[in-house]
Amino acid sequence: MSDKGYSYKSSGTNSQGNHYCARDYGSSASNSNSYHYSNSDGSYYYSNPNGSTYYNNGSGSSTYTSPSGAQYSSSGSSGSSGNSGSSK
Repeated sequence: MSDKGYSYKSSGTNSQGNHYCARDYGSSASNSNSYHYSNSDGSYYYSNPNGSTYYNNGSGSSTYTSPSGAQYSSSGSSGSSGNSGSSK
């Protein structure tokens, strides 16, 4: 474990230019095996150590899911940065 609170597990880029990185945050994290990936189309996804996730489609729309499962979405097409506040 580094002084940053995590250690790198693996990372790389495939032949399509898509990148991933996996980190180990240890047993005290809700999601100790967190990772993120970013794709050549501009989309990206984060699986965070607190159990939340975040996805952005690369065109301005995104979805955040909290550790409790509540989902918040925004859409770049409407020009609004509001969220839906809907939950699972």
